[in-house]
Amino acid sequence: QLSAGSLQLTLYQYKTCPFCSKVRAFLDYHGLPYEIVEVNPIMRKEIKFSSYRKVPILLANAGSPLQLNDSSVIISAIKTYLISKRNSLEEIVSFYPPMKTVTEQGKEVFEYGNKYWLMLDEKETKRIYPVKEVRVEEMKWRKWADDWLVHLISPNVYRTPREALASFDYIVREGKFGTVEGFFAKYMGAIAMFFISKRLKKRHHLQDNVREDLYEAVNEWVKAVGKHRLFMGGNQPNLADLAVYGVLRVMEGLEAFDDMMVHTKIQPWYQRMEEVIQKAEA
Repeated sequence: QLSAGSLQLTLYQYKTCPFCSKVRAFLDYHGLPYEIVEVNPIMRKEIKFSSYRKVPILLANAGSPLQLNDSSVIISAIKTYLISKRNSLEEIVSFYPPMKTVTEQGKEVFEYGNKYWLMLDEKETKRIYPVKEVRVEEMKWRKWADDWLVHLISPNVYRTPREALASFDYIVREGKFGTVEGFFAKYMGAIAMFFISKRLKKRHHLQDNVREDLYEAVNEWVKAVGKHRLFMGGNQPNLADLAVYGVLRVMEGLEAFDDMMVHTKIQPWYQRMEEVIQKAEA
């Protein structure tokens, strides 16, 4: 454990973003104090200092200031830093190089190499992952949360015009909007995201009833955790548990979340995650 003052963290986020929620779940579980800067999603002036224009962004100071981008890179780099005392945070971040790639839609984006790996030596690896399969499993499900689970959120929370309006009411209430911005974001955003969610549904080859994809995904996760473990990490959550919890948590208070709790087997695991994170925060 590090002393509270040895790692100064500032998280730039949208509260309702699943990738930002993943990072908060990780930081909270590990008892790391951090400041939050809520970014205005329209003007984004809070992150004008950065050429990287997405959130989350984590500014970390462990002796020298450093900017960390991409939720999975943030989590892997900080976790490595907590475990390993050999390398500076700056050196650890260098192990996750950004690489320019082109999406199926022809858009240039940055991807990060090694982002699901913790950069540990052999002794540290054996301490954290006594069995090789444990590490493989954690990495597999962290990637699953980014590549599949997160893409089920928008089609489900914007599934109908009514759900889209309720979701944007929540986004505006929890986010950083001016009065006029909030009004237009709520109504125009809801309409736009209702139609965008239909495109996302087609892009990710989802069923007509997108709830079924959500139910199947979370039940697949519950099956992977199994009946004989409290968490995928055993008696305590691992990085996969924190990633899945962080993604699902952004639906709390919405119809999609209530339906998921009723129609899947996720509730016992989810409640255990809530309890362990609340205990860590306390």
